Amino acid sequence: MLWKNTRLWLLAAAGMAALIQPSHAASDVIATPEQARALAREAYIYGYPAVASYTTLYSQAVDRGDANFKAPLNAIGHATGTFSPRDTAIITPNADTPYSFAWLDLRAEPMVLTLPAVEADRYYSVQLLDIYTHIFGYFGSRENGSKGGRFMVAGPDWKGQVPKGIDGVLRSESQIAYALYRTQLFDDADLARVAEIQKGYTVQPLSAFLRTKPPAAPPAIAWPRPQADTTQGVALFRYLDFLLGLAPAHPSEAALMQRLAAIGVGPGKSFDEKTLKPEIRQAMEAGIADAKADLKTFQTTDIRGGKVTSAQLFGSREQLRNNYMYRYAGAAFGIYGNTADEAFYLNYYTDASGRPLDASQGAHYTLRFARDALPPANAFWSITMYDARTQLLVENPINRYLINSRMLKGLQRDADGGVTLQFRHAAPAGGNQNWLPAPDGPFYAVLRLYMPKPEAVNGQWKKPPMVKAAK
Repeated sequence: MLWKNTRLWLLAAAGMAALIQPSHAASDVIATPEQARALAREAYIYGYPAVASYTTLYSQAVDRGDANFKAPLNAIGHATGTFSPRDTAIITPNADTPYSFAWLDLRAEPMVLTLPAVEADRYYSVQLLDIYTHIFGYFGSRENGSKGGRFMVAGPDWKGQVPKGIDGVLRSESQIAYALYRTQLFDDADLARVAEIQKGYTVQPLSAFLRTKPPAAPPAIAWPRPQADTTQGVALFRYLDFLLGLAPAHPSEAALMQRLAAIGVGPGKSFDEKTLKPEIRQAMEAGIADAKADLKTFQTTDIRGGKVTSAQLFGSREQLRNNYMYRYAGAAFGIYGNTADEAFYLNYYTDASGRPLDASQGAHYTLRFARDALPPANAFWSITMYDARTQLLVENPINRYLINSRMLKGLQRDADGGVTLQFRHAAPAGGNQNWLPAPDGPFYAVLRLYMPKPEAVNGQWKKPPMVKAAK
């Protein structure tokens, strides 16, 4: 297990208090401008997911005045309904499953998460992620069924015994972890039942579960407030250094950390862009631009070209194998996406002829599922609309952000029993039951299959094309 060696890196850093308030400065930068550019590109690709995740942590669990605040650390907060265009903390969110959120501080002791029993046909899950956005496991329908239970999440250097009454244990590589809950909503009339299930989710320290004396509290963390360009410029490296104090680099990344130290990035460092020489800052900004260009090329040639699927962008460290471009792309295009066995994502960025989707000037599109070729999922499937400019849900007059398998009985069927969905900005003539409203401009759609069947993951089942219709 990878977590077994992590404590060595914690000890090699400088102690928790020193990690929270490091002593080094960005004046330690020793790279030449040419080297700084290459290293900044590498550091940005490596660090973007962690810093992007930190902005979510800060808004959901630290800044009580933020509109997206849910609950403090080691407590659970809930979305009272599904995501809407007003929710901006997570890009490309799903709107099928009301979320619950728990950011966990595992420095002092493990946390115990309780799940209630639910109906056999209702999907629910708790996705566990470390600060790097690695998925280190799940609790819920696929892993444990619908009976509920008590589950423990432990930090990298916890050494206690698993007590009786715990139904499963997962370890986080980082001291701060994220528990992201999804509870399937059947329809609007089901909101009260989902709220009841959410009330049954509890989070408590292990000592509270055991009714024993809690360990000493860990040092307070001075959380740096994210700025407007936290993830877009050289400031990202300042936040990355802070996070490396809570999630030290894995032993497999020792050589990487040695390289990045030349630009003031790494365990025990404290990057400060204000101290950079002008030529070094310019070089590092160019390196960040290189990383963004690489991501765009990767999206165009590999993702949209079909060489890489979304299933390859999300997973554990073992699954991703330190492929930092994959991890970067996953965070940039749909942070906190699931592993393929939990939910399989099929993206629509272009139409059948390869042109980007754009519903401006009256353009509209159709997507047809044959009667015997609906998306194969053991739980459910849905297709959701997103504004390509914001990566958020689309405001529309009927408040419809998706069409899913629970809605099939209300959709208009084709003559042969198939289903044709319409993607357009203005409502179609003759009824809107099959209409998924698009923005008046570029858009993309994501087809999600929860607990997908093998034929979806292995490629035997092919998604139908998005076809641009004649005006």
